Amino acid sequence: MQVRLCWDDPVNGEQYPVFTLPVALGRDLDRMPTQHENQSLSRALLPSEQVSRFHALLLYENDQLVLEDRSKNGSCVNSERIQGQKRALNPGDTFTIGPYTITAALVQQEVDDDETQIHPTDTTISEDPSSTVIIDPEDSPEPESPAPEGRAKASFPPPEFLSADQISIQTLYLTQDPVEEVEYLALGGGLGSFCWVDALRIYGLPLEKIAVLGLEKKCYGRYERLCQNSQIPPYERLRSSSDSCPDNFWGWPGYAWREAWRKILAGDFVQAARLLWQVFSEPVLSDTYTPQSGKVFASLDREAARIGWEQMLRYGRVRGIRKTNDGRYAVAYSIPSAGQRLHRYLVARYVHLATGYPAIRFLPDLQEYRLTYNDYKTVVNAYEAHDHVYERLEQQGGTVVVRGRGIVASRVMQRLYEARQKQQQDIKIIHLLRYPKTEGNQFGPVRRPIENQWEFQPFNWPKACWSGDLREILEKASSQGRVALLKDWGGSTTPARQDWRHLIDLGLREGWYAIEYGQVTRVEPGSSGRVMIHIRSQNFEAQMAVEADFIVDATGLEADVKSNPLYHDLIDHYQLPLNGSGRLQVTNDFEMREMRNGLGRMYAAGVITLGGPFAAVDSFLGLQYAAMRSVDGLAYEGETEIKHLNGVRSTLQWFRWALNKTP
Repeated sequence: MQVRLCWDDPVNGEQYPVFTLPVALGRDLDRMPTQHENQSLSRALLPSEQVSRFHALLLYENDQLVLEDRSKNGSCVNSERIQGQKRALNPGDTFTIGPYTITAALVQQEVDDDETQIHPTDTTISEDPSSTVIIDPEDSPEPESPAPEGRAKASFPPPEFLSADQISIQTLYLTQDPVEEVEYLALGGGLGSFCWVDALRIYGLPLEKIAVLGLEKKCYGRYERLCQNSQIPPYERLRSSSDSCPDNFWGWPGYAWREAWRKILAGDFVQAARLLWQVFSEPVLSDTYTPQSGKVFASLDREAARIGWEQMLRYGRVRGIRKTNDGRYAVAYSIPSAGQRLHRYLVARYVHLATGYPAIRFLPDLQEYRLTYNDYKTVVNAYEAHDHVYERLEQQGGTVVVRGRGIVASRVMQRLYEARQKQQQDIKIIHLLRYPKTEGNQFGPVRRPIENQWEFQPFNWPKACWSGDLREILEKASSQGRVALLKDWGGSTTPARQDWRHLIDLGLREGWYAIEYGQVTRVEPGSSGRVMIHIRSQNFEAQMAVEADFIVDATGLEADVKSNPLYHDLIDHYQLPLNGSGRLQVTNDFEMREMRNGLGRMYAAGVITLGGPFAAVDSFLGLQYAAMRSVDGLAYEGETEIKHLNGVRSTLQWFRWALNKTP
């Protein structure tokens, strides 16, 4: 039995080798453990320090592919971590080993001819070291499908699609690529898409009229990976806005009430009371409540099953969008599979764009170092898988430079503190900032407090931005006025939790945490596998050099819409205006008015609308708010099957949600 593996190599690009099962996967398979020396194993080399010498074994058992992890670092099947365990691989599953996300497709020989049949599976995730950012799977470059013998390879989407302002449906069918027609189409397949589709279903739309296009089986797949990479495992509490519940359209009961109820059922009445007190007294008398990430994901699984998410989901990567000549939109997309790309079209009258952050931001000097010295182990991004940093520190100690001063940086600091507590070796943290921050952002008489260079606020935006006075002010403001307001309200912040403030105070007193200021002029290899950072002081009069074992870039995610090829093409082709913050311009109900096409409507949500009528666009509540406004807008137009959700219908739908009945 043979298997074709598909992964993206940072140097050689996409790989599609075929192996005879079983297959050993690892960094240095010439030194196999003795118990495997006499086995006939194929060997798949994955040259990364994040991969163990013999990391995993791919087997065929009980008519199914099985991944057996043999490493200390563990592997992931889809988004679920396994270590020292076996896990069956179903069609469409991916498994992650170090920085490589791999798909496996059985290769079967046909009886009647010599052609090899490949069963399509999921795509790999591109990790492109030549870019200044790590590209999201929605946007990574991909090879075209191999052309039949004797014919030239055709590009996709075809030139006639890309050049058209309005394309005819007949033209799509003439391409001989499959065409599917639906009424409502959500592009992205993440939490933004989920909130929109959830609202449509609650407003009464049947699931057969809705399609969702994305690359993740779970609506929270990418978000979960980012959480885990930035050191927020399932048992850890989220640090972003968690006021709303993306699984609960009404927001009640919230996560705190549910957690308290579980404590009551377990007989822990004291802890239940503490949780409820925390909600009522935050953030003045107690720390701000946020839920455990694993509980959030479990609640999303429940709601996804209730609304029929899997039935609506289509697997694929968006390649282009064009208006049609009958008042709809045509979406060209590819289904990545092992060794080829299958092309499709979706046609819909109502389209919703919510593809999330286009990429992971990387500081230019750190990216240049990685490219120059091919070092992806010492210099890492907080959103990359980088558990090896903490494991090495726990074993040997060392010095870590952290750059960034927001929520992600605070979680990295806490994880480093936890590593310090686990071992006797010394761990030193250097927090490198460009300049000191003496005053917090201010709006009117209110100013954010600052302590030890950390600007404190529970979330990136004041709560009044979600549903209070500030939201109304922003909606009424001009484009440039919104830019000024967001500058005053926003900024890099982290919650003022007592344990966190104690951690920083302790580090400063004991000397294992230090703050340095200046501009990085050069990053180069240091001694004994370390890295040297050259810094010009803030007043440009002094130079200093810091040698560290690791550098962690915690400066955040990239939000520039033009870094996404899909939006870049859409903006240029239809000459779409951008708002004052350089994002997609939307109305107060999140419609992209310039993309109107007869009765066809296009909406957007998430970070791609930052600078528009809502501040916290990438929060749970922000995604829900955008979904509600757009669906309400469709209901008020009266041209759709969507009906107004009055008090009676809303109450009935809440009971259906509480009883876990379909909408």
